Amino acid sequence: MIEALTPYQLAMSGVILAIAYFVRGIAGFGSGLIAVPLLAFVLPFSLVVPLMILLDYLASLTQGMSNRSDVCWKEIVPLIPFSLIGVVIAMRFLTQADALLLIKALGGFIIVYGLFMFSGFTPKAGAARGWGILAGVSGGLIGTLFGTGGPFYVSYFSARGLEKAAFRATLSTMFLMDGVGRLVGYSVSGRFTSNFLVLVAACLPIMALFMYFGGHVHTKLSERAFQRGISVLLIGSGIALLLKSAS
Repeated sequence: MIEALTPYQLAMSGVILAIAYFVRGIAGFGSGLIAVPLLAFVLPFSLVVPLMILLDYLASLTQGMSNRSDVCWKEIVPLIPFSLIGVVIAMRFLTQADALLLIKALGGFIIVYGLFMFSGFTPKAGAARGWGILAGVSGGLIGTLFGTGGPFYVSYFSARGLEKAAFRATLSTMFLMDGVGRLVGYSVSGRFTSNFLVLVAACLPIMALFMYFGGHVHTKLSERAFQRGISVLLIGSGIALLLKSAS
């Protein structure tokens, strides 16, 4: 499959990854949300998700290791068992679902989350830890199916009231812990072939370079305007995915 990719597919994939990891460098998350629906237009969906899961795991590894002192482990540990439950459910689902159904589901999810972002709703700090059950299962499930489980962890940690440095470090570390289950699942299923790993290696310089650029950019846009811009991109890509799957 990888050997059959055209120069156009490879070039467009590079541009999409550059945009996605530039945004992640600025915001600390969001690469999967942006890259997965856009890559689905130029690459086979069965290749897109494992590619982004592995790239995002490596991105989280670099971010998490650089901010270890700010990690709130007491917020992470209760989520792990429920995240693993979500991973197991997703892997069972992947053995039965076809790619077209997954693309439709991804399009619907991206539209819903884009509308949620555009609304500007922010969870109030002080949410009960019990919400971690829903966040863990949903993050593990959606993250394994679509490579975009971050919104559930973002919402949960925001609702728990973590301050900015702790939020970013804890989120990146949660991606690391959560990602282990996904990597094991995809590895056992035979998705990580030698050719696939060559493609990942080719993507790493793009990921590293544009995350670095994004991390050193001080945008003049307000956080609200930045969020709305990303949400419009998500809604548009979600609608386009649904139209593509219906054609």
